[in-house]
Amino acid sequence: MEDFARTFLLDPTVGKIVAILVGLLLITLVVRAVHRTLPRYVRENDTRYRVRKIITFLGYLAGFLYLTVVFRNQLGGLTVAFGVAGAGIAFALQEVIASVAGWVAVALGNFYRVGDRVQLGGIRGDVIDVGVLRTTLMECGNWVNGDLYNGRIVRVANSFVFKEPVFNYSGDFPFLWEEITVPVKYGCDHRLAREIIHRTVTDVVGAYAGVAKESWKDMVAKYRIEDASVEPMVTLVANDNWMEFTARFVVDYKRRRTTKDEIFSRLLDAIDATGGRVALASATFELVGAPPVDVHLLGGGKQAGS
Repeated sequence: MEDFARTFLLDPTVGKIVAILVGLLLITLVVRAVHRTLPRYVRENDTRYRVRKIITFLGYLAGFLYLTVVFRNQLGGLTVAFGVAGAGIAFALQEVIASVAGWVAVALGNFYRVGDRVQLGGIRGDVIDVGVLRTTLMECGNWVNGDLYNGRIVRVANSFVFKEPVFNYSGDFPFLWEEITVPVKYGCDHRLAREIIHRTVTDVVGAYAGVAKESWKDMVAKYRIEDASVEPMVTLVANDNWMEFTARFVVDYKRRRTTKDEIFSRLLDAIDATGGRVALASATFELVGAPPVDVHLLGGGKQAGS
């Protein structure tokens, strides 16, 4: 029994396995210790997240290099085996490989980054983590109206960047164009209505225009795109029922709902203050008359046909 134990302990393979376990354990402990102490030195959330991801990546890299050093003498003999096994692994794990390739594309191709609002794989939400295999989103919408969180955390495979369009709401241009329509009754002062709508929209979102204009200049310099106007504008269409004013403006991608709420609240107050010169229209129906009905009675007060 003692000879077996001595032989077992002196076996080079056993020694390498023990060395691997001890080395990987030490690397894991060091990475976790750095993660725990990181908040003491890095206060900003975004920077802390990025540093944590870098440390985790360096830990994986250190583990891989450590395994390479331990098995450096056997690597030459394993080349053929790795080549044969590699083909089968590539076929069996093609989705995983595509996800890793997607992670590289996201990291190098500027598809999106943590904090962006995107639509990926049919899911719309804010990116809260980008892993090697999956991107984690805090979902918006679905059964919740507006651009508000619904509480679900969704993990989408990175391979979707090759399969479906990636919609980025906050990439190079962190603003969105939004429109609201205001129906006004015929007979009202349409010039005053246009002035009220334009003034109200400008008061609410005018501060965005300057910042958005600078961001759009960067877009024009980077891409082949026209120099579009980001100033608020109001257009009018006269249809069968009312005068329809459309206000177009840029807004922060996270404040669409609250901005529209503020605009409509101010519009209602401003329209009420006109004393009837401007009034909102609605889809109501008015009966202006009915065709006359004549009833003729025959002799004896009897109805015709009796």
